Amino acid sequence: MTRADAHADARGEALDRYRAHTPFTDPGVHAALLRTLPADPDALAAAVRGLVVHYVASGLTFPPDRLADIDSRWVETMLGHLAERDPSPLTAPRDVGACLVGCCRDFTLLHVAALREHGVPARSRVGFAPYLRPDFAHDHVVAERWDADRAEWVRVDAQMDPADWGDVDVSDLGTGPGSPFRPASRLWLDHRAGRLTAADLDGFGVSPDLPLRGRWFVRNYVVVELAHLTGHELLLWDLWGAMTPPAVGPDGELAEVDVPDAPDLDDLVDRAAELLLDPDAHLAELDALAADPRLDPRTGVVCDSPRGVREAVDLTARR
Repeated sequence: MTRADAHADARGEALDRYRAHTPFTDPGVHAALLRTLPADPDALAAAVRGLVVHYVASGLTFPPDRLADIDSRWVETMLGHLAERDPSPLTAPRDVGACLVGCCRDFTLLHVAALREHGVPARSRVGFAPYLRPDFAHDHVVAERWDADRAEWVRVDAQMDPADWGDVDVSDLGTGPGSPFRPASRLWLDHRAGRLTAADLDGFGVSPDLPLRGRWFVRNYVVVELAHLTGHELLLWDLWGAMTPPAVGPDGELAEVDVPDAPDLDDLVDRAAELLLDPDAHLAELDALAADPRLDPRTGVVCDSPRGVREAVDLTARR
């Protein structure tokens, strides 16, 4: 077999992998409802923006029962909430009270789920978006879909309206090193190669006003990116394996995280990050790496939700 043949086989395997639902994107009993979303990528992104309201960026305050939406890790659950609040097709305009309260991960997961339901290979990428503000790179999740005409992956920020971003094409962010979206894997490798210092990584995280940022946070997100690309599109506040948890001070508020050196973990994350640069070529290696107990979420996660609830979650029943 030639190298070209091997590459084509790997690509075909990847497209089959990302065309199929995972337990997280499977619409279950709401498959017919999910199919009311359009297959056209631009129309789909617009429709999804009408289904989710961001729990922070919207500037709205939500009662506890609505805020609980943010922990709806399964698309079937998300669709159930939407159908209960408004049984109309998902393309119909809906009041904000009938929307799902969520974050970037939820815009992306609905986008990916709809594409897969229409037979289009799609996946989520976890990282950071320096284009969202000039002085800080917020953590972010975007989608990638396979464009058969271009024979390449197209990266799209399903949360953002292209009309609001004249200098950044959020419908086609590019997937190379020059993309304005920085996957956690590429950012981590830039750090490990000396192109970014630990101080530089303090500019990447949830917010400059919170201690949820920096080197430990970026390393955690490589683990999350690995999970998303190996069939576990988990919440951004799920913790498992060797991930570093946020610190809480004696006053109950988030505190700066003091992380001891962990060279073995750094080396493991290096390996994951290197493979994630081209996941299509390394599916088997990524699957094997994701089975390492330090990286594997399948035995259960701890959901450290921003709504103030921390609980262990068993994922095995859903699988």
